[in-house]
Amino acid sequence: MTDKMKVALLVGAGDAIGAAVAQRFARGGYAVCVARRDAAKSQGLVDSMKAEGYSIRAYSVDARKEEEVQKLFADVEKEVGPIEVCLFNAGSNVSKPLLETTEKLFFKAWELACYAGFLVGREAAKHMSTRGRGTILFTGATASIRGGKGFAAFSAAKFALRAVAQAMARELGPKNIHVVHLLIDAGVDSEAIHQRMKAATGISASEIPADSLTKTASIAEAYWFTHQQSKDGWTHELDLRPSAETW
Repeated sequence: MTDKMKVALLVGAGDAIGAAVAQRFARGGYAVCVARRDAAKSQGLVDSMKAEGYSIRAYSVDARKEEEVQKLFADVEKEVGPIEVCLFNAGSNVSKPLLETTEKLFFKAWELACYAGFLVGREAAKHMSTRGRGTILFTGATASIRGGKGFAAFSAAKFALRAVAQAMARELGPKNIHVVHLLIDAGVDSEAIHQRMKAATGISASEIPADSLTKTASIAEAYWFTHQQSKDGWTHELDLRPSAETW
């Protein structure tokens, strides 16, 4: 890594969307920093990307803790370079009937998807504002715009994160900071979804119809596209789904 490389910091970077975005921005010439609760879980991604010659580091962070988020940004800025792109991708897709939704579950869903997003977005804005440029990316979902049966907690959290992103976009746009909310109205083609579908329907990954799930590479490409947009034509919210998805 060099001081001249631009940095993409991905918070809540798991093995699906986070890994795909890391690979896409690395191909675009960015030094990539992936952050999740346990950095050791990103070691496989770090090793494989380093073997391909890319610049990548992994950090541990609990995005619900203000002091940890602040330290993460300070460490990345000091050790790697100026953060030009920040993705917030954390969240817990919980589904429970209303009467089984405890106070603890509801708060946890909000804390992880909304409060943590606010902390990360605010810290990114703090650093980017001093330079007068940057892109802040938020991962949304169907639940960001529709409260489905059994999703009171998750929808409340995702609705709230969308509001945070909108408010940030209106405030930071004139400061040359592009805020994007990517609404993924689809199942994501990932191991976690494959396992969930297997448990619910008995369908294995090989039996899933082609293009019925959105590939993580397609999600990463959408983020790259919005980041590359000219200032006179910024997208704030982009919805993404397979052609077969009902909406």
